[in-house]
Amino acid sequence: MDIAFSPSRPDADTLVFAVAKGAVETLPLSASPTLTAGASAARFAGEAGTSFESFVEEGGKVLRVVLLGIGGGGDADLERAGGALTARLATSGAVHAAVEFPAGGAGKDAARLAFGALLRGWRIETYRTRQPEKAKPTLKTVTVVSADAGAEWDRLSAVAAGVAFTRELVAEPANILYPESFVERCQPLREMGVRITVLDKAAMAELGMGALLGVAQGSMREPRLLALEWDGTDGAQKKPVVFVGKGVTFDTGGISLKPGPGMEDMKWDMGGAGAVAGAMKALAGRKAKAHVVGICGLVENMPDGGAQRPGDIVTSMSGQTIEVLNTDAEGRLVLCDALTWAQKSYDPEILVDLATLTGAMIVSLGSEYAGVFSNDDGLADDLIAAGKAAGDPLWRFPLGDAYDKLLESPIADIKNIGPRFAGSITAAQFIKRFVNDGVKWAHLDIAGMVWADKPGAVWDKGATGYGVRLIDRFVADTFES
Repeated sequence: MDIAFSPSRPDADTLVFAVAKGAVETLPLSASPTLTAGASAARFAGEAGTSFESFVEEGGKVLRVVLLGIGGGGDADLERAGGALTARLATSGAVHAAVEFPAGGAGKDAARLAFGALLRGWRIETYRTRQPEKAKPTLKTVTVVSADAGAEWDRLSAVAAGVAFTRELVAEPANILYPESFVERCQPLREMGVRITVLDKAAMAELGMGALLGVAQGSMREPRLLALEWDGTDGAQKKPVVFVGKGVTFDTGGISLKPGPGMEDMKWDMGGAGAVAGAMKALAGRKAKAHVVGICGLVENMPDGGAQRPGDIVTSMSGQTIEVLNTDAEGRLVLCDALTWAQKSYDPEILVDLATLTGAMIVSLGSEYAGVFSNDDGLADDLIAAGKAAGDPLWRFPLGDAYDKLLESPIADIKNIGPRFAGSITAAQFIKRFVNDGVKWAHLDIAGMVWADKPGAVWDKGATGYGVRLIDRFVADTFES
């Protein structure tokens, strides 16, 4: 679906009028007064994301008309409205929709509505060979009648491209997307100015990444460590902010095998790495004036004869030994070596990891919030504020010595799981063991957020792209404001 902007109404088959809450009577619809009356009869009042649809005759042809509620006109309301428009028209038979604001619309508002429409319009059709005619997308273009959206649209469209990239990565099946092919999907970022570094199995073994390699040893797919670096400051920001993503491209649980029902969902256990890659595309696409590194620890967790066993002890890159009591608690083993390498390679002051880490997080928060754990109150507050503003919400959880003691092992430095309760917290405590003194660190457990079983305001069922807008907003507010 294409987005366009025009100072005047184009020749479209669908007219869309953006209506603020309580402003139905102000519509410029004198040629069809029954439309306003019909909207009122249907109790349409302009709330964000609501709509009323009818048809009018104009110039000798019948046009579809949609009244689209934009609520109070804030960013979230406009995004919701744009998403609702796409959801309503995507397979409706409409081909070209022209959106008009009551007074022409400010460029910023037009860009924000178009952003919501573009986000909601993403679909994956790669593997469909047949489809009912009425299920096929028809909407090709949305034109917003407005002054040029300019720089605001340049920024938002780059973020939308990053979200789409993340959704693509998360949605792909594991026979298509695995560590090596994930790396290949990221290669076009070089042309955007992103520096790419890739470590293969041999390089990681030489560095002593026994924790990450232990997870990968049961799979025929070799692991990779991928680093994506964008410096839009020309070296002025000496220390980059570093984001690390868990990239388990498929997670069977290993020898601690998961139950069969629902295991197919584990193709999205690389959602953290997907978010990091998409965010790097967004930042490079809008030429962010910040120095940012995104690192993806990429493995597949399989249960063959060479797989890691419960009870094995591995040595991490940091030198700490880990008793692996459960091979399905693998994400933290990937992250601990990726975090150690990140700190040794880039010496960051701020380090944030994103991971679909624990089912316990979904039990706690469902699919409404991701959890955030941090050793720094200011960093946690900044991330929560960025998430709220961007539409990727976070809720803070505690850390503490009492939880840390639950990870003590009788024969190694640490074990990879705690007891049954506080599972998300003990997972965060495990990761914290690998963060250097003086580094501001946050862990985002996004297990309930990367995949949706029902449509949301700006996504359809499936991959949501969670994390891209959060990272982009955090970078903008923290390093570019």
